[in-house]
Amino acid sequence: MSIVIKNGRVIDPSTNTDRVADVLIVDGRIAGVAPNLSSPKAEVYDATGMVVAPGFIDMHVHLREPGQEHKETVATGTAAAVAGGFTAVACMPNTIPVNDNAGVTRFILTKAAEASLARVYPIGAVSRGQQGEQLADIAELKEAGCVAVTDDGRPVATALLMRRALEYTSMYDMPVIEHCEEQTLKGDGVAHEGFHASALGLRGIPAEAESIMALRDIALAELTRGALHIAHMSARQTLDAVRWGKSRGANVTCEVTPHHFVLTDAMLGAPTAYDTNVKMNPPLREAADRDAMLAGLADGSVDVIATDHAPHHYDEKRVEFDHAPFGITGLETAVSLCFDRLVHTGVVSLSRLIELLTVNPARVLRVNGGSLSEGAPADISILAPDMTVTVSAAAMRSKSRNTPFDGWTLRGGVAATVVGGRSVYVDKNAMLGHCG
Repeated sequence: MSIVIKNGRVIDPSTNTDRVADVLIVDGRIAGVAPNLSSPKAEVYDATGMVVAPGFIDMHVHLREPGQEHKETVATGTAAAVAGGFTAVACMPNTIPVNDNAGVTRFILTKAAEASLARVYPIGAVSRGQQGEQLADIAELKEAGCVAVTDDGRPVATALLMRRALEYTSMYDMPVIEHCEEQTLKGDGVAHEGFHASALGLRGIPAEAESIMALRDIALAELTRGALHIAHMSARQTLDAVRWGKSRGANVTCEVTPHHFVLTDAMLGAPTAYDTNVKMNPPLREAADRDAMLAGLADGSVDVIATDHAPHHYDEKRVEFDHAPFGITGLETAVSLCFDRLVHTGVVSLSRLIELLTVNPARVLRVNGGSLSEGAPADISILAPDMTVTVSAAAMRSKSRNTPFDGWTLRGGVAATVVGGRSVYVDKNAMLGHCG
């Protein structure tokens, strides 16, 4: 089976490609990128005015299955992913039971194969049961299909455990992904420690709770030569720590979420006071932190944009702010937020945005993707940079609706998503022409 995507602006940072060209797909792989391509009996799609990019990879997603299927399943999560332009997601291990053994990893991969939508890369736990006491069997997790390890939802509990994790994963060329949070500083905090939390009587979480842990882990990455990835960075002090680590040659990378480069803790106030859909961990920070994340995206200090898609059931979020779980959905809003707040405002170029969502996460996770080079899997995100998108929580494919962006109108979106040469999502409003 062959497909030709014609006349699109092909942008592939992995090969420094940025030109109008056709993309030929044969038997699920890229067979060529050049003008005027054709193939006998090929399906032809006209992507004039659109951007054709390597498939987007979201390296920080909570699919909730097994054990929390009332929030999300692998099937609904990957449906949300392809609707959001993502051809692959990496899922966190804080399921029930925790993904700390081969059995859970294989269960997730089986569910992903049954759904047959986005690719799923499981991430295993650093410690057994994510209890922070004993290392999980990382060799077993790697063999079963895990691409990284993390105790996300909480930090790696002790410096010694983190040292051992970095040493162990180095033998298998896997990164340790860290949720940076000094637990005694966080305490019972539920929002960023600052004016807005104080005005509402909410317990605060200082930015230093994140940056102190980041400094610890970066120092250990330098000591061990292990690969460390800082998840969902939110504080400007943490960005400074990452830059310091990189300047010293530490193998450290980092990611930022759309909500941390778009929103601030001012969202805690009216008219959204006590709205649990602005409660996430790490919390929304002050404007100086948001602006620092934008600067890091622009200057290359930030390696990856990831969503930290964290679905929760409506009833779980419809409680007092203190008692609601942390987290928001992100798979179906990320690309439009990136276009609207990064590309169309001139913060980053379109090529840089695609780099942050393709080749860079593939490099961090050591997975085969993020490229349209000949022979690569035909995972493609087709983008409509000027499409008007109105976010509708009710229309989302995710099982949960906990987003602070409901009703927002944004410029730029996803026209279609192709995984392994199969069209798994097409936006009916994007005007992607099917020529036969």
